[in-house]
Amino acid sequence: MNLTKQIQLALILKGFKCGNPDGIMGALTENAIIEFKISVGLKARAYVGPITLKKLGIVRQSKTNDLIPWLNEMSKQMGLTEFDSALKKWLRSDGGTVGNPEDIAWCGDAMHTSIRNSMPNEIFTGRVKQNPYLAKNWLEFGNETKPLYGAIIILWRKSKRSMYGHIANVIGYDPVKKRYRIRGGNQSNMVCDTWVDAHRVRGHGFRVPKTFVGTLPPLPIMNSRGAVISTNEA
Repeated sequence: MNLTKQIQLALILKGFKCGNPDGIMGALTENAIIEFKISVGLKARAYVGPITLKKLGIVRQSKTNDLIPWLNEMSKQMGLTEFDSALKKWLRSDGGTVGNPEDIAWCGDAMHTSIRNSMPNEIFTGRVKQNPYLAKNWLEFGNETKPLYGAIIILWRKSKRSMYGHIANVIGYDPVKKRYRIRGGNQSNMVCDTWVDAHRVRGHGFRVPKTFVGTLPPLPIMNSRGAVISTNEA
């Protein structure tokens, strides 16, 4: 039984409606998670971490996020907005920052901070070393990989040929709607999860740090029906 199905069954037992417990993370399940978290005094967000699992009575079977250092670092910031001093302090914690996140796109800053803080031996070269705050430059980062859980995903904005883009971690896939679930910064002005259309991924746009010695797991299959789709993360 996958973790999503465990969560769905636990929610149903506690009286929260999330539809059929099919093991697929969709809008109904996310809404039920938010309602449950509000009921137990947690932040109203769909992110399920160790505290939420404990409240649901679920014993964590794996620590996948912990084995993907940069994703784990990003996940710790979930829910922080660009107006929060805690976020600004975190963005500076790697020794540099793009500037005030209230005034400038900071998705690259969030990714750079996640990598620097969790994988200090990772070497940055080329354009990403010169300017890690421009999402497109991350096409030169690390090694190319397949779309796997936790991989760094690089997207275009406005048009495929534009310099504008977005960078995040990919954490799920909807094969029906052809959408990726991503976790990153500067998404609705905060660190959170959102959906993006798969056609926005740049060529060679899935990356992994060169010093990462683990194996990324397959992407969980999710359901994005009825979800809000992000088209511009600026």
